[in-house]
Amino acid sequence: MKILVVDDEKLLVKGIKFNLENEGYTVEACYDGQSAVTMAKNGNYDLIILDLMMPQKNGLEACQEIREFSTVPIIMLTARSEGADLLMGFESGADDYMTKPFNILELKARVRALLRRASITSQPEQHSGTSLKRGHIEVDEVRRCASKNGVPVELTMKEFDLILFLMKNPGRVYSRETLLNLVWGYNYQGDTRTVDVHIRRLREKLEINPASPQYIITKWGVGYYFAD
Repeated sequence: MKILVVDDEKLLVKGIKFNLENEGYTVEACYDGQSAVTMAKNGNYDLIILDLMMPQKNGLEACQEIREFSTVPIIMLTARSEGADLLMGFESGADDYMTKPFNILELKARVRALLRRASITSQPEQHSGTSLKRGHIEVDEVRRCASKNGVPVELTMKEFDLILFLMKNPGRVYSRETLLNLVWGYNYQGDTRTVDVHIRRLREKLEINPASPQYIITKWGVGYYFAD
């Protein structure tokens, strides 16, 4: 597995690189957002760890550009824990985030979790009965892919996890707090508006009319559900 670490704090990069290489990963590094985009285009990485605040091009801009050509899992690093920063990270297409200073053991755990999910996509197995289809929306759990009216749609890791969970439980309303707990899969401490961001992005990608969604529905004052 090949990982790109991007941060202008060279000592931090050195520490992350050392710890990940001890886990058996191949790790490359750069120190600004523009280099991150260039390397992401040419490096065939399995995961990117990307700092928010960097020279030349910040992490948000770099993440947005990478998302134009890749669905590689991205963990965003931020020195601040303000909800606006975290939401902007998810808006840009990040799959996960960590606030500095962080525990390296937790970072390694999140790296393993994202890589495990990503590896399912590349498995060449062909299984029947792994697709969930409702109207124009279809997701394949094994191949971890989605389509709208038969046209493939690129989803980030968390976007796919969220739509899969909702489609597996049609008609059942889940609060934002419950979705964070069940879909994000760890003791998430961020703003519940993170769920709103992912729901909006899913509607933009999968609904025929995002402003009047047919399947990804809001239960006002309660949460969200997938129409059965």
